[in-house]
Amino acid sequence: MPVRRLMKLLVAVLAAALVLSGCSGGSAPSVVVGEAKRGGGVTVAEVNAFSSFNPYSAGGNTDINSKISAVTHSGFFFLDDSSKVVRNDKFGHYEKVSDQPLKVKYTVNEGVKWSDGAPIGAADLLLAWAAGSGYFDDVDPAAGTGTKYFSVASDTGGLGGTVFPELGGDGRSITLEYSAPYADWEVAFDVGMPAHVVAAKSGLNDEEDLVKLLKDTPRGNPEKPVTRPDLKKISDFWNTGFDAKTIPDDPALYLSSGPYIVRDIVPEVSMKLVRNRDYVWGQEPWLDEINVRFTGGVQAAVDAIRNGQADIISPQPSAANDDLLTALSAQGITVERYRQSGYDHLDLNFSGPFKDKDVREAFLKAIPRQEIVDAVVGSQVPDAKPLDSHVFLPGQPKYDETVRNNGSSDYAKVDVEAARKLLKGATPTIRVLYNRDNPNRAKAFSLLRDSAAKAGFQVVDAGQASADWAASQTRGGYDAVISGWIGTAAGVSRIPQIFRTGAGSNFTGFSDPDADKIMERLATTTDLGKQDELLADIDKRVWEAAYGLPLYQTPGTTAFSPRVAGVKTSPGPLGVWWNVWDWRLAQPAG
Repeated sequence: MPVRRLMKLLVAVLAAALVLSGCSGGSAPSVVVGEAKRGGGVTVAEVNAFSSFNPYSAGGNTDINSKISAVTHSGFFFLDDSSKVVRNDKFGHYEKVSDQPLKVKYTVNEGVKWSDGAPIGAADLLLAWAAGSGYFDDVDPAAGTGTKYFSVASDTGGLGGTVFPELGGDGRSITLEYSAPYADWEVAFDVGMPAHVVAAKSGLNDEEDLVKLLKDTPRGNPEKPVTRPDLKKISDFWNTGFDAKTIPDDPALYLSSGPYIVRDIVPEVSMKLVRNRDYVWGQEPWLDEINVRFTGGVQAAVDAIRNGQADIISPQPSAANDDLLTALSAQGITVERYRQSGYDHLDLNFSGPFKDKDVREAFLKAIPRQEIVDAVVGSQVPDAKPLDSHVFLPGQPKYDETVRNNGSSDYAKVDVEAARKLLKGATPTIRVLYNRDNPNRAKAFSLLRDSAAKAGFQVVDAGQASADWAASQTRGGYDAVISGWIGTAAGVSRIPQIFRTGAGSNFTGFSDPDADKIMERLATTTDLGKQDELLADIDKRVWEAAYGLPLYQTPGTTAFSPRVAGVKTSPGPLGVWWNVWDWRLAQPAG
């Protein structure tokens, strides 16, 4: 998600048509490099439809957008399949220059550039900081005053947002200063969107004007909010200017700094990526071309890999179609099973009918979580049970103890009678947002709708199409949402990103001043045991507020044909894409 280093993404599960231009059979020719072949291409079937070149924004923060961003952008580090930080010294370097106060300096190497030839430097770093720090915001969520400028998906509570950065004289470096020790400093910051493009699209002459504007704009003060139209133009473009379901007419809107460049998009159908021939500031990829087809359901993905129209698939399995994936092994296709570091959940907005805590509790007591788990997860996980924590996953050391004490037992079973008593004869209308093209989410919706109706709720289907539903979370017009998060084990910023008052991915309006204070302590705590204690405290407060319900940890499946080698799945947000540079065509036997 950060994904920036959010380390947690919205799992927007979208569907699409099944036509693909440029499948693997039409890939570029290979050339021999030593005993292996460099070149050629593969096709990957993905669940979701692409919707934005800016995955750092709240509206663009979906799994597929982040995967495409990961292979078309480069930075100071990446996370491997065990969530270990791997520094990319070919791109640049970062170092802690002071502990008190905490200062971290980032320097981009000479020669690193965007695909239009513009160098990556201090302006790009400053824009990334401005977007991620919340420095200019003067919004007061409780009072409903002020402005939140950059609609960033990550939490803005820790990225050195109290002191304006120091720009290096080399034009390629920036030094961030934190007001307090920050546990996630090593994964807190990286390059985002191109500053020279944002400047031009915002009506400025060049990125130097952008830097000057940011320098001249005072830090936001919620007690004295001020309208800043020039800054608003910049943030508005950053927020939505890179959104696109098809290839933009202006190439500046999809520049690359990574191993691949987007060449073509058929909306909600397919995408073509080609190798960035100028890319030398990271691991060199083997393949010349990667084709992505947006398949939606499991059946379409399985058909694609069986028919040779896809080489790699990572569908979202369910109890109803798991046998389709199991059967692939008999055809010489490698099938890997794992538990993702993510979960599906139901969240309630703290407004409208759910402004009343009794109504929230009533709705949650009517949700058939075990029935949803049985229908979606089924036998994929032995003795599958509902997830009973908002912050821990089963198997993590603190999970069982936390579950015993967090209050989740109040919603262990459906209790229609208790829900009716809480409603006191009322029949609230509840609009539920979800991705209607995702079979698992659609099944969860139908089960909760029917069960909630028994308690007196009138549940309205507010589902959206695959490429639209995730952005709908930022626009409102719903009372509850069925969604998903997926993260990594790197850092704890994923928690305030969701639950802190006014945070970028806090779509529900949840606000608990005491929980905010705990999250502030969490951000400065490096001891893992103490982090777990703070996380357990946050979890209990979220349950006490009747925030919503975690449903189940999401099972993951990846399958790849013998035609491709180098595929290694991560349970985190990027899945198989984390090491795309290792993908290559397998050598024929003999």
